Amino acid sequence: MEKTLKQQPSDCLKVVFFGPESTGKTTLAKTLAEKYNTQWVPEYMRDYLQEKWDVYGERISQDDLLPIAQGQIQNENEKAALANSYLFCDTNLRELKVYCEYYYDGYCPEPILKACENEKYDHYFLTQIDVPWEKDDLRDRPADRSTLFCTFESELITNHLPYTLLEGSLEERIHKAIQVLQTLKK
Repeated sequence: MEKTLKQQPSDCLKVVFFGPESTGKTTLAKTLAEKYNTQWVPEYMRDYLQEKWDVYGERISQDDLLPIAQGQIQNENEKAALANSYLFCDTNLRELKVYCEYYYDGYCPEPILKACENEKYDHYFLTQIDVPWEKDDLRDRPADRSTLFCTFESELITNHLPYTLLEGSLEERIHKAIQVLQTLKK
C-alpha cells in the first residue's frame, strides 16, 4: 500500500493550495498553471466523491480514504512528469489527513500518515476563508470554516512547512502568489 502513496521525484517546484473547502484553491491552481504554462493537479477526492454521490447517493466513508489518497498521488506523479518549472497542486495528502482527522475524531489511516511524513513540497499557499462559501453536492461544513482554517494552519505550523497566507480578492491572491513564486525559483 505504501508504495502506491509514494511521491515521485521531480525537477519542478511543487506548490500546494491548502485550506478549507470553498476557499478558491481550484481557481488559483488552474489560473497559475495557465499563467506559467504548466500543469496543475485537480483534487481527486472531489471527482471520486462526486461519482459516489451521483451513482449511489452516498457520502465519504473511511473505506474511501486510501483509494482517494492513491488516486491523488497517482495524478500528482503523472502531472509532475509533464510539468515545467512549477506544479500547482489543488490539494495533497496532507489536506486529506487534516480532513480525515477532523471528520473521524483524530483517525487517519497509517499509510496516509507515513506518506505525509515523506512528501516534499516547496511551498504551501494557505487559503483564507474570506470568500463566499459556495454550496454543492459535497461541501457540508459552512459553519466550520473558521475552525477548519485554524486546523489547516496549525498543521502547517506544527510540521514547520513553508507557507504564505492568501486572502482578499482573486486578483490580490494571484498577485501575492506570483510575488512568492518569484522568490522560489531554483
